[in-house]
Amino acid sequence: MGDEITVYIANMSEDVWPFISSISDKRMFEFEIEDNAHLGDRDIFAVAPNGGILCVLPRPVSTAYLAYYQQIMNITNARVVVPPKHTGEICEDILRSEEIMGLFITAAGENKSLTLLSYTTSLQFLRLVQVLRERGIRVNTPEAPQEEDSWIVNFFGSKSGIRQFVQKSGAVEPDLRMADGMFCVGIDDAARIAANKYVDHDGVVIKTNKGHSGSGVLIFRPGELPKQYSLCREKIREMLSKDIFWERFPIIIEDYIACNPGVGGGFPNVEFKVQKSGKVEFLYYCGMRMTPEGSFRGVEIHHSVVSDSVEAQMIDTGFFVGEQYAKAGYRGYYDVDFVAGRGGELFVTESNVRRTGGTHVYAVASRLFGKEFMYETYTLSCNTYPLPEGKKLTFTTLLQTLEPVLFNKKTREGVILVSENMLEMGQMQYIIFGQNKKRALELELEMEALLR
Repeated sequence: MGDEITVYIANMSEDVWPFISSISDKRMFEFEIEDNAHLGDRDIFAVAPNGGILCVLPRPVSTAYLAYYQQIMNITNARVVVPPKHTGEICEDILRSEEIMGLFITAAGENKSLTLLSYTTSLQFLRLVQVLRERGIRVNTPEAPQEEDSWIVNFFGSKSGIRQFVQKSGAVEPDLRMADGMFCVGIDDAARIAANKYVDHDGVVIKTNKGHSGSGVLIFRPGELPKQYSLCREKIREMLSKDIFWERFPIIIEDYIACNPGVGGGFPNVEFKVQKSGKVEFLYYCGMRMTPEGSFRGVEIHHSVVSDSVEAQMIDTGFFVGEQYAKAGYRGYYDVDFVAGRGGELFVTESNVRRTGGTHVYAVASRLFGKEFMYETYTLSCNTYPLPEGKKLTFTTLLQTLEPVLFNKKTREGVILVSENMLEMGQMQYIIFGQNKKRALELELEMEALLR
């Protein structure tokens, strides 16, 4: 069992493929695919099996990056392969590559058995599983529901699905609540509803049914739109008209909740995993690091990021959600995102029914510090740190530049780099471990100074 090869597929774009494929602007369409492709190498840090691992990524990585991953995660047998052509549907790209399909069959060995993991259980992933089984391979998918239960991923992972779930379950679980809202179809009605909300409540949030990392979300705060209804409606309609996906998918319009930054930075989060047995396992809670525009940047993990009472509420809510997912047949990772209101209330904003932007952080932290890492170290991460303008760095030169602050296994502090491909986009991804919050933030500042 220890020598068994695990295959991991970084199929991030497939999670939101209907959303991506509906983007009318060609440059934006290509950017979304490339953005997700550049994020793919990060997620090898989320997978650290005891045996070997074969990672299928949208883009290649250097031997230096792969060696660094193996050293950090204590993995001795790791290989990365890349389909000849990347379309955004990487599982379809795999099916078109006899070379990679051959590698899968070789990895299955004499027992013709293969463990297959992915970022998300997409329709494309399920088709790949089916084809492999048709070729005589016993495919083990410990983090995926059965095909007949796969609807759960898109339904509960959508804005409308989680809203229906909360509305249905609120009477049973009183702590499970969302900001007042509704969903509609078409930008004309959406603009009218949103303008009314903005004029009445001095703020509104508009979401497409399924986006990622803040894409497809518009947040209008006090003072950002005209208070006169007709002007407000036209301004919103103008913004919704910029991309066709607003017409193609249900639109969710919610009250704007002014957040309390003292509670998990204003945006606490909790992540779980439903085991193949159906058991729901708590992984961690955190504060999400967000941009002013509402885009996800990273996480801040420590037992102190929220109070004991908030922690209890988040975990109880997360378990309740997971138990319902498990009953419906879901298996794998999921999270629950919250916004903390000024009055101390927690409001659910969404649930990601897949690996998340914090799953790799959890995997690294638990690998290095054990399951009680939330009490052993203060963890910061960033998925979109902009490098100084005009500065081109290879992964090797970045390691050299940041050598004074890189993670040291003896001191158990420092920076871990978790992407090479993002350097091409002028950005860096990292995880920082410090003895406490003060030290973690000091390391982040030292890192920034070295980069300058």
